[in-house]
Amino acid sequence: MLERAFILSTGDELTTGRTVDTNANFIADKLVAIGVDVVGILVVGDYPDRLAWAWRQAMQQAEMVISTGGIGPTADDLTTETVATVTGRSLWLSEEVADRIRQLFQAMSRPMPENNLKQARFPHGATIIPNALGTAPGFRLAFASEWGPRQLIVMPGVPREMKPMFEDQVLPWLRETRGAQDIYLSHTFQTFGVSESGLDQLVAGAVDPAEGRISFRAAFPQISVRVTVHGRPAEAQTRLEAAAARLRERIGDYCYGEGDTSMEEVVGRLLVERRATLAVAESCTGGLIGHRLTNVPGSSAYVVGDIVAYSNAVKASILGVGEATLDCHGAVSTEVATEMAAGARRLTGATFGLATTGIAGPDGGTPEKPVGTVCLALVAVERTYAHRYQLWGTREWVKTLTSQIALDWVRRALLGSDPTASGFRR
Repeated sequence: MLERAFILSTGDELTTGRTVDTNANFIADKLVAIGVDVVGILVVGDYPDRLAWAWRQAMQQAEMVISTGGIGPTADDLTTETVATVTGRSLWLSEEVADRIRQLFQAMSRPMPENNLKQARFPHGATIIPNALGTAPGFRLAFASEWGPRQLIVMPGVPREMKPMFEDQVLPWLRETRGAQDIYLSHTFQTFGVSESGLDQLVAGAVDPAEGRISFRAAFPQISVRVTVHGRPAEAQTRLEAAAARLRERIGDYCYGEGDTSMEEVVGRLLVERRATLAVAESCTGGLIGHRLTNVPGSSAYVVGDIVAYSNAVKASILGVGEATLDCHGAVSTEVATEMAAGARRLTGATFGLATTGIAGPDGGTPEKPVGTVCLALVAVERTYAHRYQLWGTREWVKTLTSQIALDWVRRALLGSDPTASGFRR
C-alpha cells in the first residue's frame, strides 16, 4: 500500500544554494492532495556515497521514493547508477530511447555526444517514464527491500520537464495503484490588510479540529489561510465546503481572492466585469503597479496608461500638479497624490486614476515625513479618496507594500466600499 512517500532532490547546485529546489514543493503538494503522507524531503549532492545513503534512508522511511535530478548525460549525473547499486540491478540500454535521443539531436542539426546514450540506460526491471520535453526519460522500479516492497520513481530535475511527467504519467499511475482511498482537500483564502495574529483571532473556532485543519502562510505582502480536510472523496468535499463557508464569513473583506490568485488578477477581473479602466501615476513605486497589472494576460482591456512621474517637474508638466500645491504641501502629500491621480485620469479618459508618492528610503526622510511615508489617491468621477500611510522596511518592501495597498484600494472601490476604511492603517 503506497501511503507514505519520501522525496529526494539531488544535485550540487541545490546543496550549494545556487538553485532553489522547487520540485519537492510541487511534488509534495500533489501527493498530499491525493492522501499520500510525505514523510520527509532530503536534498543531497552529487557524491556516490551520499546518494546511496540518501536512497537507503528514504526507503527505510516510506513505501515510495520519488527522486528528481541526476539523470543527465554528464559524469556528475549519478542517480540511475546509484539506484542500480542500492537495488542490486544491472543496467540495460533501451534502443528505443537511444533512437529518440539521436532523432532529437538530428532535428536540432547538432551532432550527438556519445555520453547522451547514458540517458538510455536503466536498471533491469524498470518501467520507462517518457519525457516529451527533453532527452532524459524517467523510470519507475519496484524493489523488494529489507524494509518491505518499495516503489522507486526517478525523474529529471528540470522543472519544465519534470512537472508534466509527474502530472500526466506518475499521478494517474499512482491513483490507479492506490485505488479509492481517503484524500486530502484544501481551500485557500488570500488576504491583505490584517496581521497574521489578527487573522488567527478572526478564524479561531470556525473549524472543529476534528473536521479540518487551518494553517497560515505569510508571504509578504499577503497572508494565505488554508483549510484542509481528510476523508473519502464525497464526504471530504462536503466538509470542505462547509468549513470554507464559515471561514469566508469570518474573514470578510480582508479576503481579496480564493485559490491561487494574485491581487492584480483580482483587480483585473473586477475591472473587466465593471467595464472600467484604470490609469496610474507613480512616483515612489516607479512603475511597479503598472508592471504588476500588465503581467496579467488581457490587461490591455483595462489598463490605459502608467505615467512614472518621479520628478516634480514631470508631476507638474505632464500630470498638471500645481506649483502652489508642490510648494505648499511638498511632493509627498495627499494633495499632490490627488492631483497626480486626477491628471492621469484626465490625460487618458480612464474610469479611475490612481497615484502614489512617498519616501521609499533609505534616505530622504525628515522628522515630519520619515522614510516610509507614502501618500495614495484614487480619483473617479463621483468620488476622490486620499490617505497618508507610515510604512516600514527596506526600500523594496516599502515599494511592494505601497503597490499592494494601491491595488487593494482599486479592488475595494470596485466592490463599492471606501478604500480608506480598510483595516490597514500603518
